[in-house]
Amino acid sequence: MPLKLAHGLAFSDLYRRDGLIKLDAAFVAHLHDADVALAARLAAGRADAAALGKKDESALIIEAAPHLESFIAQLFGIEDEADALTGRHLALGPLYTVKRQFVQRKAMSTYKADAAAAFDGVTIEQALATRLGGEFNELAFATHVEIWQKDESANVEAIDLALRYAAWAMHTEAGRARNHAGVLFKAPAKLDPQHLVKHAQTATTEGVTTFTIKPEHIRRRKGFELTDPGTDLKGALAEANYCIWCHTQGKDSCSTGLKEKPGADGKAAFKKSGFGVTLAGCPLEEKISEFHTLKAGGYAISALAVIAIDNPLAAATGHRICNDCMKSCIYQKQEPVNIPEAETRTLKDVLELPWGFEIYSLLTRWNPLSLHHPLPKEDSGYRVLVVGMGPAGFALSHNLMNDGHTVVGIDGLKIEPLAETLSGVRADGSRVEFEPVRDVTTLYESLDDRVMAGFGGVAEYGITVRWNKNFLKVIRLLLERRDQFALF
Repeated sequence: MPLKLAHGLAFSDLYRRDGLIKLDAAFVAHLHDADVALAARLAAGRADAAALGKKDESALIIEAAPHLESFIAQLFGIEDEADALTGRHLALGPLYTVKRQFVQRKAMSTYKADAAAAFDGVTIEQALATRLGGEFNELAFATHVEIWQKDESANVEAIDLALRYAAWAMHTEAGRARNHAGVLFKAPAKLDPQHLVKHAQTATTEGVTTFTIKPEHIRRRKGFELTDPGTDLKGALAEANYCIWCHTQGKDSCSTGLKEKPGADGKAAFKKSGFGVTLAGCPLEEKISEFHTLKAGGYAISALAVIAIDNPLAAATGHRICNDCMKSCIYQKQEPVNIPEAETRTLKDVLELPWGFEIYSLLTRWNPLSLHHPLPKEDSGYRVLVVGMGPAGFALSHNLMNDGHTVVGIDGLKIEPLAETLSGVRADGSRVEFEPVRDVTTLYESLDDRVMAGFGGVAEYGITVRWNKNFLKVIRLLLERRDQFALF
């Protein structure tokens, strides 16, 4: 199916500054038609972003985000698919509200651990299954609990069964084991800095004590396929809802760092972990709390747009790559929010839409939620040589191009060429038109069979089964398709 963009735009416009200016004007008009006052606030924020406080900037971004969601869906003609993705988010909503309000606050206090230990959880589960339509699962449980609570007097017995099961699932070892794979009956574990390795077992032979992981928790490596594919949507939303969205209080330490109380000079130093690690938060100061807010609300595309404001190359970060944000999470005495998991799942959710790669690619160049830098800058006339196409080199190249510079990237490894219909670059370096990518999986290769392509530095030759190297092709295309970039 060919790509037909709305607003009279051609596909090539998405990769040229003059085309992006037209696109931005179309978005501004779309916003103006929907909310005149919000459009005026966005214009004022762009005109003088420094005048906005951090909280006001966050509020403006979150208010404008749903309009960007609908605009992009309309632009690519994927309204039905985008609505379906939002629907999948919202359908899971009862899991997280029931977890907070019913399981953790009500059930665990109504029936304490001693009482829960006497319950026959399996029998209660069977009784609940009858009330849930014949099958017990977390979502059915949460959905029915919400319904029962709307008329508690008519559902006294059902609610009590649910309270008993939730207390058993949370308080007892048997209950936790039975529900370990879910998200509803799972409390964050307490953290002990001196005992961070979970699932360990010890053995002593001839006076020597050894520590090993219990066999059932070992991830067996078979070839080069991933040993950890990351979380699904349910897991990502569990993290987004576990976050307390503290940007509204100016306490989003995952983004800006966890600080001591200010001294006499009014300055506050960063705290250190139990191992002396400085808790400075995300090096990019990514708007984590803000993207979690949108993700939990079902706005996957605009959640990715918020990530891309500060971290456009999110395909190179996230799950199994970085966790400085987690170290500085507001939760210091219990498990932190797994922000990298939520970030990478958000990226995947968008990539898996029709034209998802093109949507992500677009947001790395044009991002109307970025008040400081919504469009690439005009051609500066400068040409910059970037030596080494590892994470530092390709990230620098991307940012230099958005600042208006032409970039020549070189690497000592042999760079395997991509198909010219994909990259827009012939073997002799000349430019040709390239085709839009409708299905991102056409870019992917089996990691067992994939040949190293030479692009990505340590991300290419240093990381094996922890991270999906198919993302390297995604990142490379973000650079190589641009006229301002040449790779040797």
